[in-house]
Amino acid sequence: MPANRIALVEGDIAVQHVDAIVNAANTSLLGGGGVDGAIHRAAGPELLAECRTLGGCPTGEAKITKGYRLPAKFVIHTPGPIWRGAPSPVGAVSTGEGSGVGGRDEDRLLANCYRNSLSLAVRHGVRAIAFPSISTGIYGFPIERASRIAVREVKAFLEKESGIEKVVFVCFSRGDFTVYQSALEEIANQ
Repeated sequence: MPANRIALVEGDIAVQHVDAIVNAANTSLLGGGGVDGAIHRAAGPELLAECRTLGGCPTGEAKITKGYRLPAKFVIHTPGPIWRGAPSPVGAVSTGEGSGVGGRDEDRLLANCYRNSLSLAVRHGVRAIAFPSISTGIYGFPIERASRIAVREVKAFLEKESGIEKVVFVCFSRGDFTVYQSALEEIANQ
């Protein structure tokens, strides 16, 4: 049962003692705001130097670097999708472009962030990995929707893959923590 391999904490992802942390990066991989900026600052200038050699990364894909000054050995960089849709009113039927389903395949791209990050982690011998709430900050992905995608993808991956012993969702705020807690209760134990 993968539920006992999933943890939830409130805090700073850059200080997590795991094998790899996931960076909610932009496609250039050259740093930015939010989680991305915090990770780059904590890791030091060597991280930016290595990222410059990677040639960017498409949305939904993942690339790995050393962790440098971080407690984590690796940083897995994954650019999440920018939310293009507007959340649907509760109970409304989603119709595509501009609706609660997003207009540009955001759900699939976000799911790919988790799948590709976990696959890359396994290939590099990562046993414990920490994820932020990808795309829910400045990229505007509705956190309730994003948390369910995150938990569902991690659960499905852990059901098939035994190499990852622990996945930690790191929430920056109490509000985000509460949303992820609800998603875990709803999905992880199904």
